[in-house]
Amino acid sequence: MYKQIVKPLLDCLTALIVLIVASPVILLCVIALAWVNDGKVWFIQPRPGKNGRVFKIVKFRTMADLRDPHGNLLPDKDRMTTVGTFVRKTSLDEIPQLFNVLTGDMSIVGPRPLLVEYLPLYSAEQSRRHGVKPGITGWAQVNGRNAISWDKKFEYDVWYTDHVSFALDIKILLLTVLRVLKADGISSGTSVTMEKFRGNK
Repeated sequence: MYKQIVKPLLDCLTALIVLIVASPVILLCVIALAWVNDGKVWFIQPRPGKNGRVFKIVKFRTMADLRDPHGNLLPDKDRMTTVGTFVRKTSLDEIPQLFNVLTGDMSIVGPRPLLVEYLPLYSAEQSRRHGVKPGITGWAQVNGRNAISWDKKFEYDVWYTDHVSFALDIKILLLTVLRVLKADGISSGTSVTMEKFRGNK
């Protein structure tokens, strides 16, 4: 009952309220990012959702399109703008995903939607993370985010799909607030974001 009916309704209601309340902050982010990114504000990318169905995720653009002489994008740390660093550190870059929640592609809480190219790399157990809608925050995010290994992250994701409940979602949301205030786990040990998943050994 909760997963099929109550959770989707609460998702839409929460997303709508937060978008309205946060609209001044969203506007400031749009203006600041447009200023430093030559008018480019949005980061839109295909991501796999529930059952692997691909949708287009929307985030604030935190990195510039800087390339080397051969046309290849520079490493993330070299492309991160000052404004982008602040937006990412405060997790404001995640706010536009509330529009994905309203369209039904995402949930407020669930496994983070990763790259489409990872789909064939998952083990059968890891693929079970797609048994629920992806979320803006999730069990893996409040237990280390980008500072934990891929194996541990997938373990948390699969555990969540097996234990979805209202109480667990509330717990994750409260822990998310604490993690955002502390800016914990934003970067991995060797990258400003997260190293790519290369498959299982």
